[in-house]
Amino acid sequence: MARTKEFDPDAALQSALELFWRRGYEATSVADLVEHLGIGRASIYATFGSKHELYLKALDRYAESVDPRLFADLSGPGPALPAVRTVVRRFAAEAASPQERLNGCFVTNTAAELGAHDSVAARRVESSWDRLETLLLAALVRAQAQGELPPERDPRALARMLLVLLQGVRVVGKASADPARVRDAAEQALSLLD
Repeated sequence: MARTKEFDPDAALQSALELFWRRGYEATSVADLVEHLGIGRASIYATFGSKHELYLKALDRYAESVDPRLFADLSGPGPALPAVRTVVRRFAAEAASPQERLNGCFVTNTAAELGAHDSVAARRVESSWDRLETLLLAALVRAQAQGELPPERDPRALARMLLVLLQGVRVVGKASADPARVRDAAEQALSLLD
């Protein structure tokens, strides 16, 4: 007879996400996971696989929680350009927030820590960025079609610029104690949409 799990795998995955997000991949040992999740090493391996597999599952969970909010923000009815501006300003405000800035963005953290030498993690990061760029592009194309964005603007180039800005805001916000730095950068980028 198979033994039933004595823990909630979904709650354990969420706890692992929070630990990896706060500490990073390299700084989180399996012993740290055992202590933080409150489950044995064998249970972690049996349920999630290796530490690396658990990290990737946590990264996927993070993306699943962030993407619907961005989709809702950028795909709603009505004027599109105010929605883009709201998203950019929210990223800047979160990056400047003392509470939020310590963790940063899990995807951006992964890119900085693992992107150069972990092709599987890099593909996950790239996929997340592709989704964000696509959402921004769709909103900017809609804004242009509705007359909110001048016809000479290139929506694809603007979407890419905003993607890079948003990721940069996350990195700078995490390390800088000056909230004006990220807010000013966001406002300058938004001026390109006028």
